[in-house]
Amino acid sequence: MVGSIGRWQQYCRWTLMACGALAFFLGLGGCAANGGASASESTADLVTPSDEPDARRRARIRLELASNYFEMGQTAVALDEVKQSLAADSSYADAYNLRGLIYLRLNDFAQAEESFRRAQALRPGDSSLLHNFGWLLCQQKKYVEADQQFLRALTNPGYVARSKTLMARGLCQVGAGQYAEAEQSLIKAYELDAANPVVGYHLSALLLRRNELSRAQFYIRRINNSEYANSESLWLGIKVERALGDIVASRQLADQLRKRFPDSREWGAFERGAFNE
Repeated sequence: MVGSIGRWQQYCRWTLMACGALAFFLGLGGCAANGGASASESTADLVTPSDEPDARRRARIRLELASNYFEMGQTAVALDEVKQSLAADSSYADAYNLRGLIYLRLNDFAQAEESFRRAQALRPGDSSLLHNFGWLLCQQKKYVEADQQFLRALTNPGYVARSKTLMARGLCQVGAGQYAEAEQSLIKAYELDAANPVVGYHLSALLLRRNELSRAQFYIRRINNSEYANSESLWLGIKVERALGDIVASRQLADQLRKRFPDSREWGAFERGAFNE
């Protein structure tokens, strides 16, 4: 059975990239194909096995292999498969998208940007591609440009992964020091997907920073009472309960942290009394 940390990591990989990715990034090349298209566009662009060109079929098979290797952490093999996918069909937007995610994992931002731009040129206005490019810009601290990509993704009425993009936008706004705006983005993401522990965690951390302690307690308690509790959420919960003066709740969370994650960085911080780091 996957542990709580593993479950949260899996959730992070799904939530941070609408239909594909991760820095967090899990590349699921095929699922982005219609992620930003309208219903009518999706029907018009649908390719069935009987009319799929041979070049695209070969490219798709290679991309499926690349996605699997990427999920398993075999980045070099995944990149080689993507190259072969593009050799079979150089007009395959999903292959450029996954190539961008691979280079993002490798911290090669220039190559990642070139890949995402190629994908967008082939499929303009696709919300999942806009999301991924926005996240790349966020990693480079290009917050204004990143926000523009996220807004373009969110303006598509047919976009089904809005909560993921709202979350990513909120995290970037935190990085930019736009805490009030970040709170609004994260709240909207939470309204769409209240079960998302990543949103709940970052919303609680933001509210703690703003000294809105009761609200911070609400969000972090939901996580720590669920299967997604991990060392980070327990540590945040301890800090929130301490700030509220609830010594009993703080001690209970500390006991969980010690028993479940004795080798964690967070337990080390607790032992040092580093509650304000």
